[in-house]
Amino acid sequence: MRSAVRRLSAVCAAGALAITLAACAESERDQGADAGGAGGTGGTMVFGAPGAPDNFDPLFAQDGETFRPARQMYDTLITYKQGTSDLAPGLATEWASNPEGTEWTFTLREGVTFHDGTPFNAEAVCFNFNRWYNLPNAAAQSQAIYYYEVFGGYANNLIDGVTDPVFNSCEAPNPTTAVVRLNRAKGAFPAAFGLTSLSISSPTALQQYNADQIEQSGEAFTYSPYATDHPTGTGPFRFESYDRAQGTVTLVRNDDYWGEPAKLDRLIFRVIPDENARRQELQAGTIDGYDLPSPADWQSLEDAGFNVLVRPVFNILYMGINQANNPALADVRVRQALAHAIDRESLVRNQLPEGAVVASQFMPDTVDGYNPNLQPVPYDPERARALLAEAGASNLTVNFYYPTDVTRPYMPNPTNIFTALAENLRQVGVTVNPVAQPWNGGYLDSVQIAGTHDLHLLGWTGDYNDAGNFLESFFGAPGPEFGLTLPEDAAIIQGIAEADATVDPAEHEAAYQRVNQTIMEQMPGVPLSSSPPAIVVREGVEGLIPSPLTDERFLTVSVD
Repeated sequence: MRSAVRRLSAVCAAGALAITLAACAESERDQGADAGGAGGTGGTMVFGAPGAPDNFDPLFAQDGETFRPARQMYDTLITYKQGTSDLAPGLATEWASNPEGTEWTFTLREGVTFHDGTPFNAEAVCFNFNRWYNLPNAAAQSQAIYYYEVFGGYANNLIDGVTDPVFNSCEAPNPTTAVVRLNRAKGAFPAAFGLTSLSISSPTALQQYNADQIEQSGEAFTYSPYATDHPTGTGPFRFESYDRAQGTVTLVRNDDYWGEPAKLDRLIFRVIPDENARRQELQAGTIDGYDLPSPADWQSLEDAGFNVLVRPVFNILYMGINQANNPALADVRVRQALAHAIDRESLVRNQLPEGAVVASQFMPDTVDGYNPNLQPVPYDPERARALLAEAGASNLTVNFYYPTDVTRPYMPNPTNIFTALAENLRQVGVTVNPVAQPWNGGYLDSVQIAGTHDLHLLGWTGDYNDAGNFLESFFGAPGPEFGLTLPEDAAIIQGIAEADATVDPAEHEAAYQRVNQTIMEQMPGVPLSSSPPAIVVREGVEGLIPSPLTDERFLTVSVD
């Protein structure tokens, strides 16, 4: 019987206290030795990926399918212990901050080289930080989404009016010490230093292949030769090729890796967007595993001899509410009515995998900052109808957007989920106009940029263990980002800013708990559920460790 992991250890995950190797570090070499299993070495693994990578420069990655190959080719200063969100050494063996949380000192590994033979050292670290901060054009800045969310701006911000960046400077006093200085404390650190977007690239390759030359034409972006054909990190696999016509990314083992070398000779990611097609390919033996099997298939796959590896819960699914288009939705009583109208227990029981739970706030209980005193809004159709009547909205009509052609870790079947929610709303007198759009064919633009929806389905899988990774992404500023508008509510925005700037770990967590309380009082959306997505592999594949962050590393994997 499977069960969701209730709480991940967070001994090292947040705050600005000094963190040393003895306190919370475990060498990557030891992780590999412990995690790899008893399988053989060599051979090729073919893994079915739900989507194609956009490029291979982690700085410009925005989605899981782009991050997946990048995680195999690059390392970050700090990483996450496999199977958890706990921090562990990466290219830095130790890290510590000053009491104010504005200066981070990293002790770096010695004897590490990039795939092109360039030595890794403190100068290389500072080259990368300075590159990120000094991106030279608006197209590049607009694609460095994760850097912007963490560091809040650039030396010369070309994409909006924000000119108060967190990053200040990087100094390399000696080859094995890098000092990163910030303009102000940021609660996301040190955990955010493990973001794949902040992977360390070879300075030689970045310059040789014009890494920062990104051009935009309409909605399309053209990336540099570095990002398309010459990604160069320090990771356990090296880039060999990307056959765009066939949809295959081929990586080969880096025999000069600083840690335990990968067991596989070759790792191939094969793009297969349709989940049924991925399952059929696995059953036919043409791939060795794939991501996001349908929860309805878990048992039949196991019965057929495949291994379903369930990730710990670290995501949220929500029904977003756009207050900008429909005047009725600006009334908190109407938003509360929508929350009472949803039968989330039934949704979790009938539409989501075993281990899914009803959400009480906009993050799972595995994230520091989760408020244990909040309870899910109860299903109460009578209360919903009464609130609608009180607000003069008994004849409410909403345009409810939902995506097609997609499977997300938090949302295995968007159409079925929408159908269940729409029926709940109709039962309390709400008229629902369904608007279905392809995930990569207009849906995200509609709900995140244009804001043409009233209600929508979306969610988030955490990148690291800090409440700000969820709440700041959703509510850090007014506007349609993630489709959750906060036109008047400065209390939420201010609360997030104050929590993010709080250095003490206990006070930082408590501040986010208070923010969660405020958010649920204002109800800018309805948190629905958190659920465990899965990976499936054939018998004979060993050492693949499911990650709550979907941060699977294949260096420990072997195939028979």
